[in-house]
Amino acid sequence: MLEIITSKNEWDATLKEIGSYDFYHTFDYHQISKSEEEQPLLIVYKKEAEIIAVPFLLREIPNTEFFDLTSVYGYTGPISKNITENFDNNHFYDLLNDYLMKIKVVSVFSRMNPYIECQDYVLNGIGELDVIGSLVNIDLKLPLEASRAAYRKDTKSRVNKARRACSIKLAETQEEINSFVEIYLETMQKLEANDSYFFDNQYFFNFLKCDGFETDILLAVHNETGEIIAGSMFVKTNNIIQYHLSGTKSDFMNIAPSRILLDEMRIKGTESGFDYFNLGGGYQSKEDALFSFKSSFSKDIKQWKAWKYVVNDKVYKELSVNKESSSFFPTYRA
Repeated sequence: MLEIITSKNEWDATLKEIGSYDFYHTFDYHQISKSEEEQPLLIVYKKEAEIIAVPFLLREIPNTEFFDLTSVYGYTGPISKNITENFDNNHFYDLLNDYLMKIKVVSVFSRMNPYIECQDYVLNGIGELDVIGSLVNIDLKLPLEASRAAYRKDTKSRVNKARRACSIKLAETQEEINSFVEIYLETMQKLEANDSYFFDNQYFFNFLKCDGFETDILLAVHNETGEIIAGSMFVKTNNIIQYHLSGTKSDFMNIAPSRILLDEMRIKGTESGFDYFNLGGGYQSKEDALFSFKSSFSKDIKQWKAWKYVVNDKVYKELSVNKESSSFFPTYRA
C-alpha cells in the first residue's frame, strides 16, 4: 500500500511509528522550509511489517503541466522500519513509479542522510545514488577524552584560548535570540553567501516553536565586556545532533569562539547519550576551508549521497533540450 500524507497529525504519527528519523524529516521543518509554490508531502509504503517513508517538496515545473520532487535543505532521504539488506524493493518501486507517473512527476531529487540506516537498501536500483561530498561526524559514543583526543593540535589550542576568554550560555530570551540572528546574518553577509542562507527573524522563532525536535542556541559571551560575540544553533532529534547555523562577530574572529560552542555541544551531547554530532561539510559540498575547520574536530568522515531519479525519461529529455551539457540535476532547472 502507498499512502500520501500531508497533515501534521498523520505525518508525526508515521515518524513515531518508524522511530528512526532526523529533524529534516519532520512536518514542522518542511513547513518552515517550503516556498509558497511548494507542497510538502510524505510518501509512505507499507507491506506487512515493512514501512518506508520519504518526505518531499512537490513543485510545478514552470510553463508546463508537469511537476518534480525535491528535498528540503539538509539531510533527508527515506526512513524505514523492518528493512534489511535482503529487502526486495520491486513492489515499492512499482507502486512509487505508478504514483509519480499518475501525478505527472518528471524527476526526483533528494539529499540523503548518512546517519539513517538502510537508505541504500530502500533505493537500490531506483535511479542513481551519487556521492556529492563528505560530512564530518563527532562520535558521541566515545568517552569525552577520546573524542577530544581526535581534535587537531591547533583546534585544541584555540578551544583552550577561547575558553579562557569566553563563557557559554543558552539563548533563552527574545533579546538573546535576536542577538544570535544579527550575528548570523552579519556572518553570511561577510561570506557573501547565497540568498538561500538568509532568513528573516520570524524563521528562527518559528524554528524554536517546532515540537517535532529540540533546538538549542548556544552563545559565546566575552568575559571582559559581557558582549555576545558568537552563536550556534544545534538541533537534536532521537540520537542525532545537527550543527545547523552559526555566526561570529567580525571583531572577534581572532578568539575563534565558534570552536568552544562545538566543544560544548560535544560534551553536552555525550553526557545526554546522543550517538552522532554532524558538523556537516564544506560550502556547496566542497572540501574547502570550512570543511578543514570542521574536520579539525574529528577524523570520522561520512560519505554524503544524493538520490537522482528520472521518472519520465521522454519528458525529461524534452525539457532539457539545449541544457544537456549541464551537470546540474534536474538538467532542465540548470
